[in-house]
Amino acid sequence: MKRDIKAIVKQMTLEEKAGMCSGEDFWHLKSVERLGIPSVMVSDGPHGLRKQDQEADHLGANDSIKAVCFPTACATACSFDRDLLYKLGETLGDECQAQNLSVILGPAVNIKRSPLCGRNFEYFSEDPYLASEMAGAHIKGVQSKNIGTSIKHFAANNQEYRRMSCSSEIDERTFREIYLGAFETAIKEGKPDTVMCSYNKINGEFASENHKLLTEILRDEWGFEGYVMSDWGAVNERVKGLKAGLDLEMPGSGGYTDAEIVSAVKDGTLEESVLDTAVERILNIIFKYTDNRQEGRFDLEADHQIAKKIAEESMVLLKNDGILPLKAGEQKIAFIGKFAEKPRFQGGGSSHINSFKVESVLDAVKAYTEVAYAQGYDVKEDKIDEAMVKEAVETAKNADVAVIFAGLPDAFESEGYDREHMGMPDCQNYLIQEILKVQKSVVVVLHNGSPVEMPWADDVSAILEAYLCGQAVGAAEADILFGKVNPSGKLAETIPYHLEDNPSYLNFPGDGQKVEYKEGVFVGYRYYDMKKMPVRYPFGYGLSYTTFEYSDLQLSKEKIKDTETLQVSVKVKNTGKMAGKEVVQLYVSDKTNAVMRPVNELKNFVKVELQPQEEKTVTMELNKRSFAWYNTKVNDWYAGSGTYEILIGSSSRDIRLTKTVELESTMKIPMEIHTNTTISELMENEKAKEVMKDLVDQMMANIGGGEEGSAASEAISQEMMIKMMENSPLRALRSFAGISTEEVQELIKKLKEAVK
Repeated sequence: MKRDIKAIVKQMTLEEKAGMCSGEDFWHLKSVERLGIPSVMVSDGPHGLRKQDQEADHLGANDSIKAVCFPTACATACSFDRDLLYKLGETLGDECQAQNLSVILGPAVNIKRSPLCGRNFEYFSEDPYLASEMAGAHIKGVQSKNIGTSIKHFAANNQEYRRMSCSSEIDERTFREIYLGAFETAIKEGKPDTVMCSYNKINGEFASENHKLLTEILRDEWGFEGYVMSDWGAVNERVKGLKAGLDLEMPGSGGYTDAEIVSAVKDGTLEESVLDTAVERILNIIFKYTDNRQEGRFDLEADHQIAKKIAEESMVLLKNDGILPLKAGEQKIAFIGKFAEKPRFQGGGSSHINSFKVESVLDAVKAYTEVAYAQGYDVKEDKIDEAMVKEAVETAKNADVAVIFAGLPDAFESEGYDREHMGMPDCQNYLIQEILKVQKSVVVVLHNGSPVEMPWADDVSAILEAYLCGQAVGAAEADILFGKVNPSGKLAETIPYHLEDNPSYLNFPGDGQKVEYKEGVFVGYRYYDMKKMPVRYPFGYGLSYTTFEYSDLQLSKEKIKDTETLQVSVKVKNTGKMAGKEVVQLYVSDKTNAVMRPVNELKNFVKVELQPQEEKTVTMELNKRSFAWYNTKVNDWYAGSGTYEILIGSSSRDIRLTKTVELESTMKIPMEIHTNTTISELMENEKAKEVMKDLVDQMMANIGGGEEGSAASEAISQEMMIKMMENSPLRALRSFAGISTEEVQELIKKLKEAVK
């Protein structure tokens, strides 16, 4: 149905328009019945429906409907599988249609700056490219079912501590490359119906009032056409926010802020056209949903199986000395740990799903074999229970293999607060160490939303990182442990040895007023790899029950312009005896030395399935952005002319093949020339070099260092003098070249003319 939205807005009263810009209650937008504008409902996500039932309270604190809890983003990102995320989105879209939900809130793409962030389980990665690709696929899947998404939290919301007031202090390059980078491609290509602004300030200005963020970047640069909603309670000054580009306030304020909007229009401090535009954006999305209503599918059992499939693709095998897969019927197996019986499979807070069922590994293993079980620890408090430990140790001692299910209890990580350390509960670490005293064959399965320190990692036989893999986690674990499924997940974040190794360690979470992002662009593996720092497990790492061989790396061109694309192909072969999937990762390394950049950065990836001894060629594409960094001199992405290395690997630190490409930049960077411009900077520019030639020659002729063997020659070498000259600013010519201030200014004028 084609609607004239502008005509509808013209018929609305000022009060109706103001009211349209805030929620009716916690979950619904307002209606205007006389104009046929319905009230639509939004719901928490992003890994399941947290739809409040009919008895929902205004605070949104009551039980939600029974639904399917899919794996959280910390897990799904490890799939490195765009198609899988699209399928997850499709399934959620169907469920939303069935439940009459217009928008599902998510995905969340904030960068994992620190392992301590309490909400990391909802976020994809430390890498902006991976986060954006996963989010984009998720968005496309949901919106293929005519359901809106709300990508969040825009932007730089990377901690829970004082999230509603703290200012994220970030330089422009870092902001663009890392923290906005996670949103940009997902918004440009996924085209979400809505964007949710974050609580925090950015460089002193609330995200909800940030015109540069919500209008100049989001709309003018990226072309976003939907509406911007607030996070729940993120509004500071409503009229200022509306002017900045915040269209919808959620939840409603009981009419108080609506009245502020009306008053501002009447007294002339807010142009009514600004309000009209916001209402048009909101109505466009409302009618997009209502005019495309369709029969939704909400099949709990069928979607549970989809959740299981996603979990299987997302778990990461971190270590295996050959003990996995387990041999059903041939080994006496002990399962130990409370999480075997009652798994932790999701995080706490607004994304918490009221799961219609939960499949534990203790139940799922019955399909394979009988196991002995001991609880080992309690999750209610971090306290060593010697009786439980004794029982667990005895159970492990009498088995051939002990599988310990451990990780972080609910209380350790949740929305609303950050972790205080990177450790697991002491009672769990103690249990593992005690079992290792009596059993050499130990497998640890981890349930956690963020990295943990593993003091026992070198001593156990295998480690399976299950993250928070949704309500079907137990069945997926069983299938992987017994080899029905070959693990194929790769880490979407680095696991350091210690919290202190993290690049944000000294600047997280700040003093409560502000938090400084002093590590700049060196977040996650960008930092660890630059420092050549040992880590427990690197970004992109993950084992398989088979092996893969890479060969025949080919580039479509040896030389390209920044306006062209580069095709990269490589052959991958399964050299083992079991079918499996490999994530081929493409990194780019800038060899131009134009600016300090990470050693390498992920720029593409593909997941390929191979039968034993099967070989396939995979192809990936690179464009200008694959080589570029954000240059604040031109306020744009810039790829300098020179050599770039193309690296193909199985992780950021397992690079198998490399080739170089020569890139020619078509972008001209204006040279800034002033009294503090150095001679070396000028000599790098051919036109400036010509102007400086005679003066430099004169200065070179005057460089000395005393007679050979003299004290002067030992103290002042010719090399030292040359370096001093190169690093001297133009103002220093007054002292070292004997020219006047006026002559320096005249020289600067000539140089500026030359480099135009």
